[in-house]
Amino acid sequence: MTEPFKIVPHRKLITACTMIATLMQALDSTIANVALPYMQGSLSTTSDQITWVLTSYIVAAAIMTSPVGWLSSRYGRKNFFIACLAGFTIASMLCGVAQSLPQMVLFRLLQGVFGAALVPLSQSTMLDLYPIEQRGSAMAMWGMGVMVGPILGPTLGGYLTDVYNWRWVFFINLPFGIAAILGLMFFLRDTQQRHKLSFDWTGFFVLSMGIGALQLLLDRGELLDWFSSKEILFELLLTILGLYLFVVHTALTPHSFIPARIFKDINFSSGLVVMFAIGIVLLASSALLAPFLQVMGGYPVSQAGVLMVPRGLGTMVAMIFAGKLASRVDARLLMLVGLSCLAFSFWEMSHWTPAVRPITLTWQTAIQGFGLGLVFIPLQVMAFATLPPQFRTDGTALFSLVRNVGSAVGVSVTSFMLAQNTQIVHSQIVEYVTPFNRMLQTGASYFFWNSATSFGLSALNHEITYQALAIAYSDDFKLMFWVSFPTALLLLLMRRPKTHQSSAPTHAAMD
Repeated sequence: MTEPFKIVPHRKLITACTMIATLMQALDSTIANVALPYMQGSLSTTSDQITWVLTSYIVAAAIMTSPVGWLSSRYGRKNFFIACLAGFTIASMLCGVAQSLPQMVLFRLLQGVFGAALVPLSQSTMLDLYPIEQRGSAMAMWGMGVMVGPILGPTLGGYLTDVYNWRWVFFINLPFGIAAILGLMFFLRDTQQRHKLSFDWTGFFVLSMGIGALQLLLDRGELLDWFSSKEILFELLLTILGLYLFVVHTALTPHSFIPARIFKDINFSSGLVVMFAIGIVLLASSALLAPFLQVMGGYPVSQAGVLMVPRGLGTMVAMIFAGKLASRVDARLLMLVGLSCLAFSFWEMSHWTPAVRPITLTWQTAIQGFGLGLVFIPLQVMAFATLPPQFRTDGTALFSLVRNVGSAVGVSVTSFMLAQNTQIVHSQIVEYVTPFNRMLQTGASYFFWNSATSFGLSALNHEITYQALAIAYSDDFKLMFWVSFPTALLLLLMRRPKTHQSSAPTHAAMD
């Protein structure tokens, strides 16, 4: 049974404002990536130092996602939402005018602090604006910002950097931020403020320590050769200690800032695990696809960008499709089809070679995007359909947190495996490259890959590395198949919620 509901005035305008907030945060998670080389020269930093522009934002956003529910309850969702949007917009402008690396890192930290709440606040607002019968369509609109934003981010960032300069990557937020702030100020109704609500500092501290250390470990692991580094071992220790203490503290403390009762909802708890898996493949597949097209396929940047468009289009089509069917078809069935599409596309991609045809690239990545969209929207509907309204903001914050952590884990693990497997396969192929190999002693092979000359030896090593890299990409795509395929078993734990329509509804969450 769902909670009573009444129509909220100016619902379309509020929806537009929340969509702007979602898209701003989603875009800024990836839009700065392509501008890093230009920032490095402008701010006079090394390639290692400039990565803190990304790391500072990710770590701050990860840490500040967890207390969103408490802050929203304490100060009211409207006030908190407007404050975060204003802070995010101002921090974006400060990033655009930064003159040194310390300034840029500080302003990106602020941007991450304020931006962490935008997605969960947008989602919880959308859930309150629409009854359960219409939440499929509502989550489709909201999900386009979350899913398409990171895909469009590098493209938009590259365009702004190329046509103007890297500072416009941050300036672009100003007009949209002002429009969203004004819309929320005039049309969004506030929720009840619980001024006497105390804050669980112990829980926040140990969770922040665990999440922050995990983000640093994943971000710097490959650079420092993972567990051969004392820094990485120390960060691993802090991660385990922080997360363990948080679990124990939440279980034993009656007023923890993330209520333990939220995990008793089986749909929500199962949804968290599914969202973690989706987070793993969402950014990791995108991060692998772009360099594969450029390095292995030899496509120029512009053409590689065009070949990645079908993935985004597939996601948008699936979200529209799923949004219309979510209230008519069992959401678990839609998610099963989506996970099957994901698993199929990754299995097919594991057989790609550098000579893969563009038409094959197009339809297989389109199926992958379709699968992502078909899982994402029904998952939001199922996970929150049975969750009590007072836990919605906490729930949306947890969903954003596990998606971001999953994305960080996915990108880190696939990058590590790509580098490691390239080295392993390279050493295995080299075992067959000897002066006694007849294939290297005659014809064109002898002319181009003659190991007796420096040119031939360099060309031979390049070819071996190229082939090893192709196999390493195949292994990464196969890994994502094994992440997608077993996730379908979690659907067996979910229960389809019952819906009803009330003749005399009221909506406590909006009063």
